[in-house]
Amino acid sequence: MTPLLQVKGIEKRYGTRIGCTGVGFDLYPGEVMGIVGESGSGKSTLLNCLAGHLEPDAGQVIFDTRANGPVDTLTMSEPERRMLGRTDWAFVHQHARDGLRMSVSAGGNIGERLMAVGDRHYGDIRDKAIDWLGRVEIDGTRVDDRPTAFSGGMQQRLQIARNLVTGPRLVFMDEPTGGLDVSVQARLLDLLRGLVREMGLSAIIVTHDLAVVRLLADRLMVMKDGHVVESGLTDQVLDDPQHAYTQLLVSSVLQV
Repeated sequence: MTPLLQVKGIEKRYGTRIGCTGVGFDLYPGEVMGIVGESGSGKSTLLNCLAGHLEPDAGQVIFDTRANGPVDTLTMSEPERRMLGRTDWAFVHQHARDGLRMSVSAGGNIGERLMAVGDRHYGDIRDKAIDWLGRVEIDGTRVDDRPTAFSGGMQQRLQIARNLVTGPRLVFMDEPTGGLDVSVQARLLDLLRGLVREMGLSAIIVTHDLAVVRLLADRLMVMKDGHVVESGLTDQVLDDPQHAYTQLLVSSVLQV
């Protein structure tokens, strides 16, 4: 099977400080990769390099595009990269406000993504928006409400609907449950797990919460000081950690 994404030797530095270095892995269709580590470990830097939000200093990010096969996304023009971000890629931010237009209705937020891929019929767009609101457990009667009228958990679910409505092949998630109450987190995780399985999504999830990757990720990478210190199947890494840092992460969770 051809990898959907091939990451080779990604490096990003901020002056003399290492953001991430020497990172490489393959991601296959339908696979979810989790990336964990404490604050400052490099996981968010890596995610933003992969998603095109940061320009790495070295490396390749090769994506198997529908039209042209494997392409190094770092060599794409800015318009090409923006189009990729509207079609085959999606990015779920930790703070929903970063991924939504707060002054536009819920239906408008979802509709904008549909129009970016060529949908033009107002009735069809509205129907799809209402359907997707229902799929993320938001009452369709709120299609004309603005996100400012929604709770934090509802805003995050709306952001997910906006991102998934066009059927992307790869979703980047940056702390998707961060800052939410425990009960809201659990509901959101159940929703994400269902959508990932139903749609056969490939995803890369950055989080500090091991429970999130335990539930969602097939494979796991552990980062410290910009380096990947351990990787493997999620259950294997969490149940039998080999690196001292991973052991510390796992034991700190167990002691909470």
